[in-house]
Amino acid sequence: MSGTGQPSLATDPNSVFRNSALYREFLLEREEILRHKWYLSEQAGHDVGFEKALLDWIVKHRSEWRTVREKEIAKLESNP
Repeated sequence: MSGTGQPSLATDPNSVFRNSALYREFLLEREEILRHKWYLSEQAGHDVGFEKALLDWIVKHRSEWRTVREKEIAKLESNP
């Protein structure tokens, strides 16, 4: 571990990955897709699968989600 309490590259080569903004955004988007998968599966009465949920979410919700997300990021960056 480094002095900051974060894992160092020597002890955890994936730490750069996990701490990157891009990876955090990926995890947030994945969480939304999994939530959408649950919702679609509940409606259908069976597991619709990740791929179907992913495609449906991209077509119907991703653009709006990205817009909201970008506003949230801008707000965070303007209020450090």
